Formats: sequence, structure tokens, C-alpha cells
Amino acid sequence: MNSLPERYTVTSALPYANGPVHIGHLAGVYLPADIYVRYLRAQGRDVKFICGSDEHGVPITIRAQKEGITPQQVVDKYHTIIRDSFRDFNVSFDVYSRTSSKTHAEVSSEFFKKLYEDGKFIEQTTQQLYDEQAGQFLADRYVVGTCPNCGNENAYGDQCERCGTSLSPTELINPRSMLSGNTPVLRDTRHWFLPLNEYEPWLREWIIEGHKNDWKTNVYGQCKSWIDQGLHARAVTRDLDWGVPVPVPGAEGKVLYVWFDAPIGYISATKEAFPDDWQKYWQDPGTKLVHFIGKDNIVFHCIIFPVMLKAHGEYILPDNVPANEFLNLEGDKISTSRNWAVWLHEYLADFPGQADVLRYVLCANAPETKDNDFTWKDFQARNNNELVATLGNFVNRAAVLTQKFFEGKVPERGELTEIDEEVFRQIAEFPARVGDLIENYRFRDALAEVLNLARLGNKYLADTQPWHLIKTDAARTGTVLHVALQVAAALVPLLTPFLPESADKLAKMLNFEPGNWQSAGRAEHLPAGHQLQEPALLFAKIEDAVVNAQVQKLLDTKQANALAATPVAAAKEDVSFDDFGKMDLRIGTIIAAEKVAKTKKLLKLTIDTGLDQRTIVSGIAEAFIPEALIGQQAMVLLNLAPREIKGIQSQGMLLLAENADGSLALMQPGAAVRNGSSVL
Repeated sequence: MNSLPERYTVTSALPYANGPVHIGHLAGVYLPADIYVRYLRAQGRDVKFICGSDEHGVPITIRAQKEGITPQQVVDKYHTIIRDSFRDFNVSFDVYSRTSSKTHAEVSSEFFKKLYEDGKFIEQTTQQLYDEQAGQFLADRYVVGTCPNCGNENAYGDQCERCGTSLSPTELINPRSMLSGNTPVLRDTRHWFLPLNEYEPWLREWIIEGHKNDWKTNVYGQCKSWIDQGLHARAVTRDLDWGVPVPVPGAEGKVLYVWFDAPIGYISATKEAFPDDWQKYWQDPGTKLVHFIGKDNIVFHCIIFPVMLKAHGEYILPDNVPANEFLNLEGDKISTSRNWAVWLHEYLADFPGQADVLRYVLCANAPETKDNDFTWKDFQARNNNELVATLGNFVNRAAVLTQKFFEGKVPERGELTEIDEEVFRQIAEFPARVGDLIENYRFRDALAEVLNLARLGNKYLADTQPWHLIKTDAARTGTVLHVALQVAAALVPLLTPFLPESADKLAKMLNFEPGNWQSAGRAEHLPAGHQLQEPALLFAKIEDAVVNAQVQKLLDTKQANALAATPVAAAKEDVSFDDFGKMDLRIGTIIAAEKVAKTKKLLKLTIDTGLDQRTIVSGIAEAFIPEALIGQQAMVLLNLAPREIKGIQSQGMLLLAENADGSLALMQPGAAVRNGSSVL
């Protein structure tokens, strides 16, 4: 049996400070990392949990440009949102830092200089697109053009978001700069590259031979595929004005490539928080380093960052990188750009005090071996059928019956029967069983085992029926509730890594301080005569209306995305200014509205035009409720020749805008104006 590590350094991928955190991030990265860390702490192990905001890179500069603010203002905004969301979701980081900090600039600069001075880089002059008007080289995302694969005219220089093809800026047809709109030109530029190909033999030994049996299949398989295809030198610098400046002569106007400086953020964050002993968490062979990431980051954390650490020579290498797959949302891939996501900060606002419900659902449905799907109906079902009906129901019954029959005091334990002994035997097995699953990064199965302990308690109460037994045998009832309360107490330490708020609430209800992880298997947590607190519900049922509102929010997002993607109708032929000037466009107020008999689409409107009150028949009955139109101001074409419609003389036309989905909107002034005001 292998001896335990002296200490642990656990990292979770730095969230990109270009937007909030969504449930896909949580399920794949941050929640499993937090569960693992909380378990290690319950074992009494020395562990540091490290994370921070990744605040460099081109997408941040693009967002800043679009919003008319500085990159620093962008990262300040999202760092705060992300940090506070993690805190409110009870992710227990020892430090949550940021890569725009002074410490990070110093640590990443020193790391680069060490490799530079040791001759680990190669210098190459390459050609890169340059915007002559803006006077700067263009990063991939600053170039757009036509995708050679699907014809999308707005493909980025690194990827077409329509067809998903990976691209380089020079592959685009008719490339143009996002800075000026002009066609960029190719110019020579010098950069430093990390020659990954030189480390292929070492990577084969370290990963393919050394981690074949202990890394997850998806992680090992992706690494092997990359290595088998052959690795190439990768640039570690780029021409940009946002990032850590390259700290060597002749590198003015260049910064460290974000993929190079971001993982160093784990080290700089540790040094920032623990300046006196940070080295033992990164340079001592007795430390076990574990990275929690999503599958899109496997190559960076399993190949590139280890090569950086190996080239440096003073750091430990990751022992494991338990990457998860992706979590989809209502059958569709989560997308930040399309706003197709459940954002953590919005969930916490919409479901106050229910962080543990989301923790439970995301862990129970974690994409550990394949992509999984989050749906609001499943969220509701798991809460109502598992948290409320199983876990909450057992704890509540045990506490309420003790309050009712024994004044809230743990009753005496009488002679144990075979069924009682079996319960205690099973309690003793749970800590090792759950712990083994956590140690092997099978958090979904570990949580299922914890819930099985609650199921054991429910079955025990159902088999013994203390609510009936009290009528004939108070002593035996006391023994039954004594045993049930020991099950409830054993749940506290086992629940803590997964549902920390609920575990704390249960501990307060039972009025006791849980011990370490191993103590969960004890037969006697609560002695006879121990006073419980007033029973309280751990979880509340979630009603249909609550989840329906969340589903509707997503449907509204999907509709908005569809409208945004629908091309606008082509412009009509030009008209002369004189022809346009003949139209008498005025603002009027609708003072009456009713459906035209025996029609589906027609409304009869009476409109005060400021000149008169006239009738207009309009085909908008399927889009508006007549009563809702009364009192609304709208744009009216007054001098349209009168026309009889269904026996009604219509004098003019109401002007509306039509969306791609056929929905209509009145053309209205931005503020109330006098009826009869001309539209200029």
C-alpha cells in the first residue's frame, strides 16, 4: 500500500474574466475540486486549494473595445462577480487571486527569464497580419473574414463559430481587421517558442508509460493522440498591449501568451497567499499536485504546462488531472456568446439559500465519463424526489418523532435486535466506501452512496414503524429512534464535502460537533439524554411555476438568438425625395379598438390624429389584444387613399415593425407627443 502524500496542492482551472461562471464550469471543474478538497480536509490532510481569475488574452481586449472601457475595467468587473459567486456557492478556495496582480507579473516574468536564460526557447521570425492604419499586429481574434469551409463571412482568425473549423488568420478569405475594417497585410515579427517536440520522448515515458493505469481514459486518450500525431514548437509570446510584458531586451510591445502565463497563476497565487512556505506546495516531492479542469484544457495541463515545469526544473509535476467532459443545457451546448447558460450569480439570486440543491444536482449528473445534460425538470425532480423525499424526509422523521415522543432528547438504547445490528454494521462501512470513490475521482458515485445511507435510515424507520410502535412498546421505540439518530449523525461528515450548508444545518439540528471522516462510521455519535434542537426542514419542494419561469427564460434567449441570426430583408429600390415627401406621417392616439366581426386578423381602430378622429382597419388582431392598444400612441400614414375593408371605410394606415418570427410592434415616439405631430 502506497504511503499518503505529505501534503496536497489542488488547483481548478482559472475562470476567464470575460464573463460570469455558468453551471457547465461548476459541474466539470469547480464542484468536483471542492468536494475533493473538503474530503481531504476531513481526513486531516494538509491541502491548499488554489484558483484565480485568468485576466489576460485577446477576448478581454475585444470586449473592452466593444464596451468602450479599458481591459482592466472588464476584468475588475468579472473578477468580482466570479469571486463572489464562488464564495456564495461555498467553493472553499484557500486563495482566489488574479493574473493581473503584481505578484503574478513578477512570478511569470521570473519563470520566463529562467527558461530564456537556460536556452529553453527558440526564436523565430514569422509573418503575421498587420493593420497599417491601427499600427499594430493583429491577434487571431482581431481578424475576421470568410470561412473557407462554410462561407461564413464573419469567421474569426482562430475558428469559425458557424461550422467549428479551426483556422489561422491567413486561411480566411478576404480578411479584415476588427480595429479599422481595413485589409491587413503580412509583416515579419519575432517571437519565442517552446519546442514541445524536443520533450516528446520524456512525455511518452511520463504519460503513456507512467500514467496509463491511473489517469482517466478520456485524459490519457487525448494526451496519447496529441503525442502520437507529433508535437510542434508553440509560441509563448505575442504582439499585444494587454498582458505580462516579455521581460527581455528587444521584446518591446510583446506580452506573454495567455496560455503560458495563466497556469503560472497557480504558483503566483500560492506565493501571494503563503509567502513564507509556498515552495513546499510546488517544489517539494512530498506534495501531490492535482489539476481539476474541463476536457478543453487537457492539452494545456497535461502536456504544455508539465513541459514548462520540466524545462524549469524546480517544480513538481501533476500527479493527476481528472478532467471531466462537458455539461449541456436543455439538449444544447452551453454557449457564453449566445447567452445559452445558467449563470451562477443569477441562480443564487433566483434561489436564495439553495446553493446545495444546485451542488447536489450538478454532482449527481456530473459529466465524468461523457457529456451530460442539465434540464430544469430534472433539477426539480432530483430536489423533490431525492433531497426532499429521501434525505430530508429521513432526517425530519427521526428528529420530529424524537421531539414528539421523547421531548427532543436522544432516548436510551435498549437491547439491539438483528435489524439494529445490521444498521450499525452498514454505517461502519460507509466512510471507507465513499472515501475510496472520492480518492478515485468518482464523485457522482460517492454522492449516490451518501444518499444510500439516508435510504438505509428511511428503510429502517419504515420497517420498524416507531409511530405505531410507541402505542405498545415505548422502550423499543426509544431504541429505534436512538439508532435512527445515529444514522442521521453519521450523515453529517459524509455530506459535508458535497452539501456543506445542509450538513451544517443538520449538525445544528442534532446539536453536535461531527468528528473527522473516519468517525462517521461510529455506532454512537449521540449519547442517550443528548438534547436536540428544534427540527427544521433541510430542503423545500420546488414548484412547477419556479422551474417553468427558468425554462421560459431560456426559451426567450433561444428566440432572441434566432432573431439575431435571421438576415434582415434586402433593401427595396430607391425612391425620389419628392415621392417620400408626399407621405403625411403623423403621431396619433388609439382611442378605441375592436375586432371586426367574422374575421381572424382584422381590428377596427379609432385614432385621434390631432386633425380629426378617423377609422383605420388593420390586420393585427392576432398580434394584439384590442383593449391593450387603447391609449397607445403610434405612427400613422394619414394620406393613404381611403379603402373599404369588410364594409368599413379605412382612412389611413398604422405603421408597425415585423420581427423575423412574425411578431409585430407599434412604431411609437420615445416620449409622449401632441397628436398630429409630424414625423420628420
